[in-house]
Amino acid sequence: MADFATSTHRAKWIFTPQALKEKYKEANKRAKQALEKYGATRMEVDVDGSFSYAEPQTDAKASADKHSRPKALKIEEEQLLRAFYEFKIQDVCDALTLPHKIQATALIYFKRFYLQWSVMEHHPKNIMLTCIYAACKAEENHVSAEQLGIGIEQDHHMILDNEMLVLQSLGFDLIVYSPYRPLQGFITDMEEFGDANERQPEIMKNFHESAKAEVDRIMRTEAPLLFPPGQLALAAVRRSCELHNAIDFERYLKNVHYRQHPAHGISELYLNMNAIDVLINKLETPTSKDVKHIDRKLKSCLDPASHEKSKKRKHRSNEGSSEMHVM
Repeated sequence: MADFATSTHRAKWIFTPQALKEKYKEANKRAKQALEKYGATRMEVDVDGSFSYAEPQTDAKASADKHSRPKALKIEEEQLLRAFYEFKIQDVCDALTLPHKIQATALIYFKRFYLQWSVMEHHPKNIMLTCIYAACKAEENHVSAEQLGIGIEQDHHMILDNEMLVLQSLGFDLIVYSPYRPLQGFITDMEEFGDANERQPEIMKNFHESAKAEVDRIMRTEAPLLFPPGQLALAAVRRSCELHNAIDFERYLKNVHYRQHPAHGISELYLNMNAIDVLINKLETPTSKDVKHIDRKLKSCLDPASHEKSKKRKHRSNEGSSEMHVM
């Protein structure tokens, strides 16, 4: 495998916080404009990856009436929905007992995809599954679309239909670098550092498991789009050290810096680790209840007909309520 320093991952997929924010704004703005122009944001995708905005499935009168159109999702609502499905990626991968590297690759694919698109254009439930399928292939742990579909009770044709779209949106940059490999390197190195190997094996085992859990959490933040995998792993190690007192982290970091002469100074590493800590501490794990209202809005953007039906059902419900009140 090529070195991270010369990879497309480093060259094309690590952003500044401001650049990342602009990416999300741009996708959201385009989807809003499509809603205004076409009356719907749903995109139809051909097997070759080409796409077009779908014709809204509602009557002409409703389409002409701007007030009847569904409201676009806010950037914050899109963010919450993405967070929900990123957690689902980990959930599905755990249920299928897929390796951590596949889980990490699928998450990075998912994050990259939604730098190009809004959730209003492509439903994250469908993209999530396609990202898992693509990650299995890229990491040479092939699981067929049929097997994946059966395992999670979903139509596998949807996975295949979105495959080329996902690959094109990733720029066919399928090799990604996750923090799990450098994490293992740090842990192995730590076991040979100072008095670490004289500590109780149970402490080191708990430290290792805790560090992996911290990486799992980091992967659901924006940190993988902002920092290289080695720094993500180092942040996880520091957090685990604070929990288990497995080793003197500050002394260890100075030792690593002395031996390896990395491009980043120690003060810069601490600044980046602190920034990663902030992202982890702000991490939310939305529930189905948390995103229920957003999902309804999303469905009405993708299919305005569902918005009209919902209004009619609500209207009938209100009439029924009035009758009960009169009686």
